[in-house]
Amino acid sequence: MSFLSRRAALGAALALPALAFARRPAEAAAPFRGTLPPAWHRFRIGGFEATVVSDGALPLGDPTQAFLGAEPGQIQGLLRGAFLDPAAATLEQNVLVVNTGRQLILFDTGMGESMGADSRMFGPTTGRMLANLRAAGIEPAQIDLVCATHAHCDHVWALVDAEGRRTFPNAQVAISEADLRFWTDDANKRGPAFMGAFIEGAKKNLNAYRDRLVMLRDGQEVAPGVTAVATPGHTVGHHVFVIASGDRVVVNTGDLAHHQVLLLRRPNLEFSFDTDPQLSARTRTRMLDRLATDRHAVLSYHFPWPGLGHVAREGEGFGWFPSAMNVTTL
Repeated sequence: MSFLSRRAALGAALALPALAFARRPAEAAAPFRGTLPPAWHRFRIGGFEATVVSDGALPLGDPTQAFLGAEPGQIQGLLRGAFLDPAAATLEQNVLVVNTGRQLILFDTGMGESMGADSRMFGPTTGRMLANLRAAGIEPAQIDLVCATHAHCDHVWALVDAEGRRTFPNAQVAISEADLRFWTDDANKRGPAFMGAFIEGAKKNLNAYRDRLVMLRDGQEVAPGVTAVATPGHTVGHHVFVIASGDRVVVNTGDLAHHQVLLLRRPNLEFSFDTDPQLSARTRTRMLDRLATDRHAVLSYHFPWPGLGHVAREGEGFGWFPSAMNVTTL
């Protein structure tokens, strides 16, 4: 008899005395709620206060169409081994806000509503950053600086609303000059079908802040305690941000790796939305090795909510060790 069969038999025996009560019909069945609570998470980075707010889930569909270069069956095997759906990959969108005491800094913005139907190209579960930001007690007008890891739709399309008005009326926007030039250039509307929409969205959102753009510089502070580090490949000007206060460091890795299993266990796999997939794989491997060596906490934009954890070397690649409260907590 299997373990489950023994449990079932034991449960049936114990339930016999209660059968008399089972004849009484249920009179007050509770309705299903069908809603989720506001998604935000607050913690400390030394003297800074940090808040993660969710922009919602971003479903990619068939993982073999997004993660490329694997041997037959390898993608499904890795996902099954991690108790994940082998037929569908879903990413999170973890938007970080850091209050340094001097500035309130937002890192990336989520999908937003600026591009109409295109804003839902990944389905109806995105675009929730503003509601969750307000639920966390933060108003868009309080944001002083938006640091964009890169100019893809799920990172800058909430800079403006559907009418093109600035979502963050008092903010500067920091982005790499390389990404600004590439993603606002109509000449780059070639290759994959998504390029046209991505460029139109970047133009609408970034051009609204043309008079208040700050250009990122590799290895330089964009604000006290926040250093930009160039990590090209996913886009031409992708950057990560090292956030340091006291003896605490959190590295906001943006889209360095999109999946906590597939691109950590196999960092040389390519991702279909990479501008330069081979460079992206080299950059990813180099930075993951650095993160594992330095043992810094990581905030990953697309890893399971709230995206906080550590990276360690594991086998041929790396392992992800989530910890929702892995830095000094409130």
